[in-house]
Amino acid sequence: MVNQQKAVIQISLMAVMSALVAIGTFVVQIPNGMGGYFNVGDAMIFVAALTFNPLVSGVAGGLGSAIADLPGYVVYAPATLVIKGLEGLLAGFITNKKSVFRDVIAVTVAGVTMIFGYFLFEVYLLGAGQAIAGIPLNAAQILVSALIGVPVALVLRRRMPEIFRN
Repeated sequence: MVNQQKAVIQISLMAVMSALVAIGTFVVQIPNGMGGYFNVGDAMIFVAALTFNPLVSGVAGGLGSAIADLPGYVVYAPATLVIKGLEGLLAGFITNKKSVFRDVIAVTVAGVTMIFGYFLFEVYLLGAGQAIAGIPLNAAQILVSALIGVPVALVLRRRMPEIFRN
């Protein structure tokens, strides 16, 4: 019974966090001048990673972000599924949910992975010039997302029942 309850909780968290990532990506869009946009989807990925477990954050990052790409950036959706899924998974594995230092390391490593993943994809899709131009924009997105996601996760970890965090 306990394993079934845990499975239901984990699937529910994946669904809820995927929806929050999709909403944070799709609804909050600030054009960046390069044909893309800034959003708070990465902040939601970091909240999932620093609060729950790597599976929740990996699924939420990949699925939620890819869903948000479908309406206007469908060509990015498959790459986003992998890149943002890996971002959530790495941040979730690196954090220990006890140390802000580890949280910062987690979002930094995951963020660099996201930047590098999109760089590689955009070199293939758009060419090296535009891919290089996207690096500072992606870095700014990660920085803002970390400044939002880490404090939110700290509050949630203090207030959330243990059963949701494992």
